[in-house]
Formats: sequence, C-alpha cells, structure tokens
Amino acid sequence: MRLTIFWERMADHFGQAYADSFARDHVMAELGGRTVHEALAAGWEAKDVWRGVCAAAGVPAEKR
Repeated sequence: MRLTIFWERMADHFGQAYADSFARDHVMAELGGRTVHEALAAGWEAKDVWRGVCAAAGVPAEKR
C-alpha cells in the first residue's frame, strides 16, 4: 500500500483534521506500543500499520 492511499484511508475514516492527531497521539498495542507516525518511521509497511489501525479503532470491514 502506498502512503498516499494509507493517508486517504485515515482521512476517510477519522476525518481530515482528526486523522493526523490520531496518528501522532494514539499509542497502539497493535503497532508494538507505537503511534502511526512512529511505526512508519520505524520502517513498518503502510499496509501493516493500516491493519493495526483497523484493529485498534474498529474500522468497519467495508473500509479495510
């Protein structure tokens, strides 16, 4: 998954303004105790980060 697609999905689910806030502030066990930004900076693939976000935030199956 490209990062542009990842961020589009984040904005679609959380809204443009909240997506970045969520990505910076929400620490998720699914991402090894990291935020989205930390996981991406640590080299995680965008698709794996998206899967973690989906699990943590309860993203409906049709948006995954």
